[in-house]
Amino acid sequence: MTPDAERLYLVFDQGGHASRAFVFDERGEVVASGMREIAPRRPRPGFVEYDPDEMLQSLQEALQEALRRLGDGRKRLVAAAMATQRSNVACWNADGAPLGPLISWQDRRAAERVDELARKSRFIHERSGLFLTAHYGASKLRWCLDNVAAVAQAYERGRLGFGPMAAWLAARLTNGAAAADVVNASRTQLMNLDTLDWDDDLLAIFNVPRKPLPPCVPNIWRYGGLLQAQGLELKLVSGDQSVALFAHGELDEQTAYINTGTGAFVSRPSGRRRIYAERLLTSVVHSDGRHSEYVLEGTVNGAGAALEWFRREYGVADLYQRLDGWLQDAASPAPLFLNGVSGLGAPFWVPNFKSRFVGEGDTGQLAAALVESIVFLLYVNLLEMAKYLKQPRRLRVSGGLARLDGFCQRLADLSGLPVYRPRELEATARGAAFLLAGRPRDWPELAAPEVFAAKDNAALRDRFDRWRREMRRSAGY
Repeated sequence: MTPDAERLYLVFDQGGHASRAFVFDERGEVVASGMREIAPRRPRPGFVEYDPDEMLQSLQEALQEALRRLGDGRKRLVAAAMATQRSNVACWNADGAPLGPLISWQDRRAAERVDELARKSRFIHERSGLFLTAHYGASKLRWCLDNVAAVAQAYERGRLGFGPMAAWLAARLTNGAAAADVVNASRTQLMNLDTLDWDDDLLAIFNVPRKPLPPCVPNIWRYGGLLQAQGLELKLVSGDQSVALFAHGELDEQTAYINTGTGAFVSRPSGRRRIYAERLLTSVVHSDGRHSEYVLEGTVNGAGAALEWFRREYGVADLYQRLDGWLQDAASPAPLFLNGVSGLGAPFWVPNFKSRFVGEGDTGQLAAALVESIVFLLYVNLLEMAKYLKQPRRLRVSGGLARLDGFCQRLADLSGLPVYRPRELEATARGAAFLLAGRPRDWPELAAPEVFAAKDNAALRDRFDRWRREMRRSAGY
């Protein structure tokens, strides 16, 4: 097929701090892109939200920029996909108008309600695959019914819609009916991981009505034609961390996948098997309507979110430019960071954990300790996964933190496994393009990945041992 006849694929990537639109060719190369920054609002402690109109506009403007750069190539576009932050939720009127802010997964406004459900935590985990926490959408949807007058009024009038943010965005981008893809639906903590549909028992536990929820559908679905792209069909909607696993083709059960963004996530594929792990998540990562694929997943809430916290608290405007140098300079003894930014996730699950440094150091040493805490949290999750799955042969990293050599080398040294870093670290959009293109067999990496081989690093292991003892004392695990 000649380049002029080659099919092209449009992908939206809606992340924590930016909305992007990419156009990929059939080899997985980006041929055009657009981007608009978007910032969360923090109106009160524990509240993290987005303006819905600003969010929608950011995607529309990113799309227009990508199409402008694509030029005449737009006539070769054959399908579109969208990946979003998985646990964000929205409320809307029957006409699609938003009824309040988009609530971020980082938000903990309904934490008290979640605490009241502690006795149901094991059942919720077994049914939904998710550990009971205020980061997921169920408690926030109930909070909106109880605290947002427009939401309560719309419900009384039979005109309320609510659920995953992705469902609302897809409907507004296409002017179609709202439908919740199973990946984003699962992160509300209201979906049954076996039936891939809303679960009556979970709805009753969280006191969330079924009627306003959109229907659950496979990730591959006919969501409608994009209004700003001459009706180009939106055929795939999913979650960012889920599609990122597919950035370089089919999943490998001998690889542990680590994707870093606002949070960091480590995933071990288990194929079509759904494995229950007491202190980890079981996640559906893709469904085409015939088959579903699952992973064991560990979550680190304080990755990019922790770096942003540090940048604000310590006034380091150029933090990201200085991190790699600070990581190279870090030496033992050094401070440790007990990282519960945005809540302490797997496998500890302490929502109100107090983050703090143990020991003293200058700004560079403190920043290096924060990055090391993310490495330590990821490694603890890998150790937890080893109780259920064989040791992986390699780690594959992606996302913003993977740009740091010091982060990758520490992962290798601590795990004793080689760390593969692709040359292209933006995994979310490329993974969505792979699935949208029908999972082509020829989906090569654009360049050979960099490999960080494990080295003997006794000082790092000693810091990890000290860190783990401190975490066990503080988190009770």
